[in-house]
Amino acid sequence: MTITHRAFFGTGERAFALTDPMVIELERLTETGIGALFLRLSRNDFRLADLIEVIRLGLIGGGTNPEEAARLVDTYARQRPIGELLPLALDILDARWSGKEAAA
Repeated sequence: MTITHRAFFGTGERAFALTDPMVIELERLTETGIGALFLRLSRNDFRLADLIEVIRLGLIGGGTNPEEAARLVDTYARQRPIGELLPLALDILDARWSGKEAAA
């Protein structure tokens, strides 16, 4: 079973899931363990790249192909207010952390 968070992103509702391979890639890209990353975001002690990668990898884990995920992030996450990105990134991480699937 994949733990999925569904939320509006871009032009419609999307599935986001941090599967094991996506968590491993997230840890590699952020050079941070998943627990420390979750705490960092919860404390507002994060880098912008952390938010972008959580969203992009969440899209891929949710079934979006990597090229489309990159395009969506380039179009709808980059150059956007951090206040729009942080809640989504936290919801994606929280779904995996708590095991609770949530809809926006």
